[in-house]
Amino acid sequence: MIQQPTVAVIGLGAMGHAFAANLLTKGFTTHVWNRTASRGDDLVAAGAIAGSNPRETVAGADVVIAMLADGATTLAVITATDGILAGLKPNGILVQMGTIGVEATDALIALVKKQRPDVVLIDAPVSGTKGPAEQAQIVVLASGDRQAAAAVEPVFAAISKAVKWLGEAGRASKMKLVVNAWLIAMMQGIAESTQLAQQLGFSIDELWDVLDGGPLAAPYIKGKMAMFKSNDYQPQMQLNWALKDINLALDASGPCRLPVMTRISETWQQAVNAGYGDSDLAVVYRYLGNQNKQ
Repeated sequence: MIQQPTVAVIGLGAMGHAFAANLLTKGFTTHVWNRTASRGDDLVAAGAIAGSNPRETVAGADVVIAMLADGATTLAVITATDGILAGLKPNGILVQMGTIGVEATDALIALVKKQRPDVVLIDAPVSGTKGPAEQAQIVVLASGDRQAAAAVEPVFAAISKAVKWLGEAGRASKMKLVVNAWLIAMMQGIAESTQLAQQLGFSIDELWDVLDGGPLAAPYIKGKMAMFKSNDYQPQMQLNWALKDINLALDASGPCRLPVMTRISETWQQAVNAGYGDSDLAVVYRYLGNQNKQ
């Protein structure tokens, strides 16, 4: 029987917390760290080992998952004197799973190569939000030296339903921006379409009934329309973070014009400025409705 790798999870937001919980459930020795330590109290109660800083937390780990808020935070936590690279064992595996964009990913690849060329860096953002992550139903978009990172395979199996390997490190972060651009376009589209339906005298249920069973009836959309109806926007993915992802896609687009993404970014920034940022991104429906009443 192959021994399970020891795993450290750095960053216990909605996604990182779900990863650590699934790893514990499936019997992995799991170390955890979060800047706000209390975020991991329930994980420690379930058997996780908490570290006082990233360097201490990753010592002895075979695989380290970094799931942090943005590129600047990720680079700082990985490269600090008490950071991940300072504590990671020789030939350890570092899995960067946050959505940090192309520029920060390229910078991370270069820094790891310079500071710790022995480390195997896997670029592996995910497709999925809080609920699917808690049920280990996300899809991992992975890139990097798969052969050298064999120990990561059982870790991915414990936290996801599928892994899509996309070649050299950096390609997964690029694909994540593409996937998120599509998700964000769908979200804005169904929010506006539902506003139009109601203006023309149709209910949310009537609109879904027409979509249901056809090629446009995405389960993701059904869940967001349920939020419209209940007016409950408990975050699966906060609007703040979705706006960050739109802007990362725009930053990476170069000469490729993305007029719809540009307009969505402007609209969602207005919604964030109006105080909607901590709610699920589906809250743009309520924001649009309030704007229409003015």
